[in-house]
Amino acid sequence: MNKNVYENYTDAKLKQAYQFCEGYKTFITNAKTEREAIIETVKLAESAGFKNINNIKKLKAGDKVYAINMDKAMVLAVIGSDDLANGLNIVGSHIDSPRLDLKATPLYEDGELCMLDTHYYGGIKKYQWTATPLAIHGIVCKKDGSKIRICYGEKEDDAVLGISDLLPHLEKEKRSEVITGEELNLIVGLTPSKDAKKDKVKANILNILKQQGIEEDDLFSSEIEIVPAGKARDFGLDKSMVIGYGQDDKVCAYPSLMALFNIKKPKRTCVCLLVDKEEIGSVGATGMESMFFENTIADIIALTGEYSDLKLRHCLTNSKMLSSDVTAGYDPNRPAPFNKATDAFLGHGVAFCKYTGSRGKSGASDANPEYIAKLRKILDDNKIHYQATEMGKVEAGGGGTIAYIMAKYDMDVIDAGVPVLSMHAPWEITAKVDIYETYLAYDAFYKFEFKA
Repeated sequence: MNKNVYENYTDAKLKQAYQFCEGYKTFITNAKTEREAIIETVKLAESAGFKNINNIKKLKAGDKVYAINMDKAMVLAVIGSDDLANGLNIVGSHIDSPRLDLKATPLYEDGELCMLDTHYYGGIKKYQWTATPLAIHGIVCKKDGSKIRICYGEKEDDAVLGISDLLPHLEKEKRSEVITGEELNLIVGLTPSKDAKKDKVKANILNILKQQGIEEDDLFSSEIEIVPAGKARDFGLDKSMVIGYGQDDKVCAYPSLMALFNIKKPKRTCVCLLVDKEEIGSVGATGMESMFFENTIADIIALTGEYSDLKLRHCLTNSKMLSSDVTAGYDPNRPAPFNKATDAFLGHGVAFCKYTGSRGKSGASDANPEYIAKLRKILDDNKIHYQATEMGKVEAGGGGTIAYIMAKYDMDVIDAGVPVLSMHAPWEITAKVDIYETYLAYDAFYKFEFKA
């Protein structure tokens, strides 16, 4: 436990890890928003033999199904031979990431520039989003029921967008301390329309939008996200790491999917859970606080036999879960808030956090030692590299995951995921061997036959 992975990796295994991360880089490049993550997941799942549960009339052991909630959350399951009342093996991640969202009426002109007004989503350092290339992703829903998908700023021949910052010659205060959310306005155009009498630059941008079938009022019924432009790439002279947007938490979602795809005919039903809204408290119809997960398990029970509320309750209580979420990796550039004895290190494998939350374990899901002992055996028997971690010093801060929400079902839950540098920044950094070890840990967890 808590050893450098490279000390025990052969050249062949290192090659496997790096090859696994090629698929991962493609996934996070194509899945920068929740909706895009679901689209990419459906492609991967259907190629692996999964079918939409809405098209299923009966389920049996070995069947592979998925359910989607509002195009932003998803449950995938491989049905086991054991009675569902004996529980599930669940790996759950979130697929939303910190970003900027367009406001309901975002388009305006100021200083002869056309701007888009934004509202930041999740915990960000606002200054990090200025003076960097940004792309626009999302969907516009028309009154006639049609939808227009937007993805601009990613192709080689696309322009990029951005938020200006103040030059140091005019700056009197530290920008990292004083920049506000209201200053995070996207510059989208400079060319005036020759036909307009006022707000000429805005009029020109509206003409460009109209060519795509979008009227200004349509932006009210849109879901448009501003994200960093560009692909995920190798990081480091040795290409040992990955730099990309949205690794919190798709760096855990992708391994959980790939591990599930390995499962053929399990004894216990295996479930991969992908949810939205974790970065803002897991609220809303697509967050973990919604009834989507519970309702989907109820559907699965009904399709495999006779449904009862008691069977659903027993199923959830007897389930075991890995809340697959990232943790902070030790940063030698910013060592003050870390504790080297307890924090995660890049290159040391999957990180297990017995409890998250903040000062005094507030908001934590504190995993039971009996459960941790079983997990230790699974990991050690499969020669998986792992580390027992916390997130920073006791009084330094903290964070939350979906673990405490799932624990309300009385199931065993613990956080297990990949250490990240620059978490919540536009570009985050992870180690390839940690991603691969996390995948191996999820694979071993899915295959373990817990006793009810």
